[in-house]
Amino acid sequence: MKRAIVVGASSGIGLEVARLLKKEGWHVGVAARRTDMLSEFDCFKKIDVTDEHADSLLFELIEDLGGMDLYFHASAIGHQNRQLDDRVELDTVYTNCIGFTRMIGAAYRYFSSHGGGHIAAISSIAGTKGLGPAPSYSASKSYQATYLQALEQLSNKNHLNIRFTDIRPGFVGTALIDDGNSYPIVLDKFKVAKDIVRSINKKRHVRIIDWRWRVLTKLWRLIPNFVWRRLPL
Repeated sequence: MKRAIVVGASSGIGLEVARLLKKEGWHVGVAARRTDMLSEFDCFKKIDVTDEHADSLLFELIEDLGGMDLYFHASAIGHQNRQLDDRVELDTVYTNCIGFTRMIGAAYRYFSSHGGGHIAAISSIAGTKGLGPAPSYSASKSYQATYLQALEQLSNKNHLNIRFTDIRPGFVGTALIDDGNSYPIVLDKFKVAKDIVRSINKKRHVRIIDWRWRVLTKLWRLIPNFVWRRLPL
């Protein structure tokens, strides 16, 4: 039986992906800071990715599950922060950069010593360009995409059988954007979760969800920087 670990599964996309994997026959272990929604799964553990011992807790969860073939990382925070509140900016970096690096790195090291596996993670279309309304969030998502790409190159150089899938959704209707601000083209979390599982099964390297965001991000990349930095977002 295939075994998957989903970190960041307390709600939203992570929870729905974990449920779909379980429905497909995966043996699923889940982790999050809040565990009240996790008892429906084979095994679960409370893990805060910003905790310096989170990687050790991940290895304990892997042992409880009996191994790991897929690591899916959905843990993230993000807020619009037009006033550049330092707490918001730093909390975002701690979770989306430091916590992300800690957990993805732990999964990479596990797979490198256990014959390979699959690492999939949610970055975002927000990492395409720097977004003034959400500076730390957009920068952290760019970091995540670059980090995954770098690890894939490293894995190939070392002839490791580790696959990577970088999931880049647009804005999804979850608690992450339930902050009183308006967002364009908000996606349904159930449809996004189905697309993610399909992308994992097809072993895609990068998946932008959905087609409207694929078009928009292509257009974003065509905008010269001297124009982009003057846009009133």
